Amino acid sequence: MVSRRYLRTKAMQALYAHSIKPFEDPLAAQRDLVKTVKNCYVLFLWLCSILPEVTFYRRNKLEDLKSKHNPTAEDLNPNTNFVDNQVIQQLEDNAMLQQLFINNHIEWSNDIDFIPRLFHLIEDTEFYKAYMSKPEHSYNEDKQLVVDIIENILGQDDYIRWYFSEKDPNWLDDYDEALMMFYKNISKFKAKAGNDNKILPLYKNPKEEEDFVRDLFAKTIQHDAEYEAMIESKLQNWEMERVIGMDVLLMKMAICEFLEFPTVPIKVTMNEYIDLAKLYSSEKSRLFVNGILDRLIVDLKEEGRIVKTGEGLYQN
Repeated sequence: MVSRRYLRTKAMQALYAHSIKPFEDPLAAQRDLVKTVKNCYVLFLWLCSILPEVTFYRRNKLEDLKSKHNPTAEDLNPNTNFVDNQVIQQLEDNAMLQQLFINNHIEWSNDIDFIPRLFHLIEDTEFYKAYMSKPEHSYNEDKQLVVDIIENILGQDDYIRWYFSEKDPNWLDDYDEALMMFYKNISKFKAKAGNDNKILPLYKNPKEEEDFVRDLFAKTIQHDAEYEAMIESKLQNWEMERVIGMDVLLMKMAICEFLEFPTVPIKVTMNEYIDLAKLYSSEKSRLFVNGILDRLIVDLKEEGRIVKTGEGLYQN
């Protein structure tokens, strides 16, 4: 399931693009935003499909070794720890996942170089060698191998990121989110579930989450001039033109959450946009954004404009 941080980031990117081309249809941009979020789930599915494909490749190679001229004893009796990994087998045999692969056209037949290269990256690691050296493995040890591959190969290798960005340029930004979804899904796998382990959906609550990203984008645009005036009123010895554009955009989004999203706690909104300022703006942006938003919150509370309900009542 994608995180709220990811949804805020995608809305931020869409709003920034809209600020550069303000005459483009905002409804079309909103639809594209939702499609972009859904496309992250396709990348998640590609990641789920990798290890079954790698074990398929390795299994075929082991069979080829048996049929070569003058096979060795090792060729005839190969170490099958990796190809017999229980967790990878659960991925391979999961009916829900296989249907998702079909629905989203996840197919490796044309990628003849990537899978062998990935296997050799795995094969060269110390954790793989240690895993292969043991005569037997528990389910938890099999799961740990998959986690090690996610953390140390899929999460670290630049070639893999490049490979998926060549498939879809948007996936360069989405890769970490999709990989985290894959990691969380594997973490929840159980031995007793067999081939019926649950595959995480794109959204925990589809309507709520999709409405969140749609409304955050649309309402920030709708109230753009109002939010800009509110920010400008709190600038001390600064002119609006001197403020970094990304800082302004993030503060507008935060104000939108304060006023338009009653179930989102104020503290959550503050923390999220301070972190986004740190990640996507300047070194000093975090403190600047924090200071302006703090002053705005005081005024908005006094005016009775911040109304929180449900979860939004907490951590304020």
